[in-house]
Amino acid sequence: MKYMIASDLHGSAYYARVLAQKFAEERADLLVLLGDIYNHGPRNPFPEEYAPMQVAQVLNGLADRLLVVKGNCDSDVDTLISEFEFVAEAVLVSGEKRVLLQHGDRFCEAYLPKNCGDGFFYGHYHTSFIKRAGGVLVANPGSVSLPKEGTARAYLVMEDGVVTLKGLDGKVLAKEPL
Repeated sequence: MKYMIASDLHGSAYYARVLAQKFAEERADLLVLLGDIYNHGPRNPFPEEYAPMQVAQVLNGLADRLLVVKGNCDSDVDTLISEFEFVAEAVLVSGEKRVLLQHGDRFCEAYLPKNCGDGFFYGHYHTSFIKRAGGVLVANPGSVSLPKEGTARAYLVMEDGVVTLKGLDGKVLAKEPL
């Protein structure tokens, strides 16, 4: 199974459409979003084309191929415009490897959850990377709409036990086996 993993749209209709296009180009089976879908958050600027209802239209069109983890800027009322569920955490399986998914507002690279498996993927910080922490592969796709610290607008692809960080321009930024 091929997974595409992104995070922190923060209500950008423009980047929701770009992400949907990349998902089609990647021919992934499942689009995983690691939270902060509609709201920009009080500490963030408004992203390009801030239009949460338009983001919902784009994502609702992909509802049967979505897994959405709830972020700290996602409220219960967001489910009213969504044709998909928000979950607190999830686990992906690739071969015999297990990856825990969480938004990143409770756990991070410096504070890994217990029994997170072979990998831990999270968003929240808007910085993209893949690295190892002990024996765990830790990855963050960054923010598609509001990247920070000079990192690229990026997403992760996980397929056949390999995790790849790609910029929206298609450039491979990092690649690691689980």
